[in-house]
Amino acid sequence: MARGWQDALARARAEAPFLARALQRQPQLVSLLEAGQGDAALEWARQAGDNAASLGIALRRERLAYATALAIGDLAGAFSLDFVMVELSDLADRALDLAINDAIERRVEGAEPRGLIALALGKHGAHELNYSSDIDPILLYDPQTLPRRDRDEPGEAAQRYAREVVKTLAETTDEGYVFRVDLRLRPASEVSPLAISCNAALTHYESLALAWERAAFIRARAAAGDIAAGEQFLEAIKPFVWRSSLDFGAIDEIRRLTARIRSNYKGPNAVGPGFNLKHGRGGIREVEFFAQTHQLIHGGRDPSLRLRGTRAALDALAAAGRIDPEQAQSLGDAYDRLRVIEHRIQMMNDQQTHALPAGEALDAVARLDGLRDGAALVEELAAVTDTVARNYDRLLDGGKGAEPVEAAAPALGERLQALGLAEPERLAERVHGWRDGRYQALKSSAAVDAFDAMLPALLEAFAKADDPEHALLRWESVLANASSAINLFRLLEARPGLLDQLMAVLTLAPTLAEELGRRPELLDTLIDASALDLPGDVAAIAARMEAGDASRDYERQLDRIRIVTGELRFALGLQLIQAVHDPLEIAAALSRTAEAALQVAHRAACEEFARKHGRIADSELLVLGLGRLGGGALTHASDLDIIYLFTGETGAESDGERPLGGTHYYNRLAQRVSAALSVPTAHGALYEIDTRLRPQGAQGPLASTLQAFAKYQHEAAWTWEHMALTRARVLAGSDEAKQQLETIIADVLGQVRDPDTLRADVLKMREEMALHKKPGGPLDAKLLRGGLVDLEFIIHFLQLRERTGFSPDLGSAIDALADAGLMPPEIRKAHDLMTRLLIAGRLLCPDQAEPPPAAAEALAQACQCETYPDLLRRLSEARGAVAALWLKTFDQKLELEQ
Repeated sequence: MARGWQDALARARAEAPFLARALQRQPQLVSLLEAGQGDAALEWARQAGDNAASLGIALRRERLAYATALAIGDLAGAFSLDFVMVELSDLADRALDLAINDAIERRVEGAEPRGLIALALGKHGAHELNYSSDIDPILLYDPQTLPRRDRDEPGEAAQRYAREVVKTLAETTDEGYVFRVDLRLRPASEVSPLAISCNAALTHYESLALAWERAAFIRARAAAGDIAAGEQFLEAIKPFVWRSSLDFGAIDEIRRLTARIRSNYKGPNAVGPGFNLKHGRGGIREVEFFAQTHQLIHGGRDPSLRLRGTRAALDALAAAGRIDPEQAQSLGDAYDRLRVIEHRIQMMNDQQTHALPAGEALDAVARLDGLRDGAALVEELAAVTDTVARNYDRLLDGGKGAEPVEAAAPALGERLQALGLAEPERLAERVHGWRDGRYQALKSSAAVDAFDAMLPALLEAFAKADDPEHALLRWESVLANASSAINLFRLLEARPGLLDQLMAVLTLAPTLAEELGRRPELLDTLIDASALDLPGDVAAIAARMEAGDASRDYERQLDRIRIVTGELRFALGLQLIQAVHDPLEIAAALSRTAEAALQVAHRAACEEFARKHGRIADSELLVLGLGRLGGGALTHASDLDIIYLFTGETGAESDGERPLGGTHYYNRLAQRVSAALSVPTAHGALYEIDTRLRPQGAQGPLASTLQAFAKYQHEAAWTWEHMALTRARVLAGSDEAKQQLETIIADVLGQVRDPDTLRADVLKMREEMALHKKPGGPLDAKLLRGGLVDLEFIIHFLQLRERTGFSPDLGSAIDALADAGLMPPEIRKAHDLMTRLLIAGRLLCPDQAEPPPAAAEALAQACQCETYPDLLRRLSEARGAVAALWLKTFDQKLELEQ
C-alpha cells in the first residue's frame, strides 16, 4: 500500500510544481503520506490551522494541507473521485460557515449566526467541487433575524457581512487563498447588492428568473450560515425549479444556451493543446447540461430525479426509463474521466483552468495521471469527448425539422379533402381560425410555430376517428382551456407517439376527453413512462397525496388529493382504452386510489376538526367501504359507498376550545370527511359519496357507534343489508378498532338463517330491482338478466345460506364457493369477462349501446377478445352460464334479453 503512496509522491514532486512546493512546506504531512496513512493525513490537515493568529490564516493552512493530502491520496488510488469532490465541498461548507460566523461575531459580539444564508450552487451544491474550484454561493438575508448593531439597517449590515466573507475566503495573502468566490449567480447580479433579502429573491424567482437559473437551482442546497432558513427558502422556490406542468419553452432556452456556449467557445474543437475540458465539445458542461435538461423536463413529476450529483442524476434517469442505462453508464464514465483529468491539470499550478496545456506540460499532466505521454492522453480524451458530444448533439437537435403549416396554407383544404374529412373548405377555415388569436394558448409566435409543426399529424389522426366532428369539438375544448401552447404542442412535438394517446382520449373516451378539456394539464402525465404503469399500493399513493407542504394546509391538502387522484384516474383511463393492462387490474388500481384519497382526507379532516373542537379520548371515527369500493373493483363511474362508525361512548365530550358531545362530534366530523372527498375545489370535484347503506338509511344518523351498528344489524337489518355487508371492508381506523368492527361483521354474516326465507327475500329484491332499474343497452353487463347483478345475488345468497366463502372481492368469493362445491369453477370466467366489460364500457360505451367501430375494437381488446363479434358471443355465453346457475340455485328460469 505504501508503495502506491510513494509512487504518487514521486509523480507529484516530478510533474506538479504546486504539489512539490506544498509537500516541501509540510514535512509532518509528508511523513504520514509516505506511510500510506491517508485518514491520518486528512485529520492532520483539519488541524493544520489550529493556533493560527486569525481565521483567515487558519483556513488557508487547512486548505493547503487538505489540497495536498487529497491530491496524493487521489494519485495513489486510495481516494476515489467522489470522495475527493465531497471532501473539497465539505471543506467549502466549513469555510463559508466559519467566515459567516466570524463576520457577524466581529460586528455583534455573542450573536448567533441567524438570518444570513449561503446557498451553494453548481459543483459546490452538488458536492462535486474540483481541485481548484471557485465557489458560487448566493448570499441571502432575513431582515427580521439578521444580527446587527442598532444603527445598522438590515441591508447595510448584510452587505458588510458579505464583503467580509468574500475577503476572508478569496483574498490572496502570503498563506495563499481559501476559495475564490463568485457571487454573480445571484438575482440581477449586475445591479443587485452582494446579499439579497429572502423576499426580494423569492419575488425574482417567482416572476423574473430565466431558464438557466432553474437549471442552476437543480443543484442548490443550504450550505452555511442559517441552514434552516436556507432550506425553508429552497422549499419555497421548489415550484419554480420543479414544475409539474411541462415547459418546453424553457427547455428550448436551455438548448439555446448550450448552443451559444458552443458557438462562443474560442478554443480548438479537436482534443489537443488548448482544448477546454469543461466548455469544449463533448466536455464536462455538456454531460451536466444533458442530465439537467432531462431533470427539468421530468423532475417536476418524478421526485426521484431531483438529485444534485451529475452521476447520480444520470443513474436516476436511467432507472426511471428516461434514458438508456447504457447511455447513463457511458456518459457517467466519461464524466468521471474528464473530472479526473481536470483535477490533474489543476494540481499542476493550483489554477482554475480546464484547458489542456501544450508541449512538455501536456506530457507532465499525462505522467501525473500515470500515462505514457500527452499523445496517449489526447487519444483517450478524444474518444471520451466523442461519446459525450454524440449524445448531446441528439439532445440539441430535438424537435427540429417539422414543416410549418402556414407555408402550405392555400393547400389545406385539398389536404383535408384527401384525408377524407367532410366539408374540407369549411374545416380549413375552422383550422385557420384556431391561429387567429382567439385562444390564449396560441397568441405567441413560439406557440404558433409549435402548433404548425404538429398540425399535419393531428389532422390525419382526426380523419381516422369514428366521429371527427365530436373529436374536433373536444380538441377545441382542450385548446380553449390550455394556458400555454408551449406546454401542449411542444409536448406533442417532442414525443409524437403521445399524439396517438391524445387521439385515443379524444375519439374513444368521452368521459376522459371532457376531463381533459377541463384540465389540459393532465396531458403532462402522458410524458412520464410511468403513465402506463399501474400505481403502487395504497400507502404509496397516499404518500404522493401528502407530499411536500400540502399536509400543512387543509385547503392545499384537499387540492393535492384532487390533483393526484385526477392524474391517476386519467392515466388509468388511458391504460384502459389502449388495453395496456387488464381492466380487472385497472379496477383494483382505481380502488387503491380511492382508498388512499379517503385515508388522506380522513386524516386531514380529523386534524382540522380537532384544531377547533379537540378530540375525544379513547374514541375514533372509522370508515367502512361497501359495494365496489369494499370489493376493490371500482370503475371510472363508481361512487363511493361508505358507512361512518365511531368507537367509544355517545356521552363523551371533546377536549377542544369548542367541545362537542360524542354523537354530535362524529356526525359533524363525518360530514367534514364526506365534504373533503366530494366538494369541488379549484381543482374540481372528486367522488360522489353514498352513505345510504348506513343503519336506517337516510333517516338514520350519519355516524353511529359500533354498539348501535351491531345491535341494528342483529335485530333490525333487512336481508339486503346483510348482502351488502358481504362486500364490506374497513378502510380507515386503527388496527384495534378495525378488529372490533370486523368481528361484528363476521358475527352478523355467520348467523344461522332460514333458507326458504332467505331465498324469498333475495328473489323479491331482485324482482323489484328488475322492475325499477332497466338495462341501459345491449352491453349493460351489470343489469342485463344473466349479468353481474344476478351473479352477485347468487353469490350472496350462497354465502349467507352456507355461512362460507365470505370475501369482499367477488372473484375470490366465487373461488371459495367453487372449492366448497357450491358453484362450478367455470363461472369465474363469466364473472371476469362481464366485469371487464363493465369497467371498460364505462369509458368506451358509457350508454351501454353498441359503440362505433374504433371504440368497439378497443372494447374487444380491453376485454381480451379478438374482435367485437367475439366479445358479443362470449358475453352471451357468460350470461347463459349465469342463467343456468340461477336455475340451479333458485329453481327459477331467467328470461335473457337479446
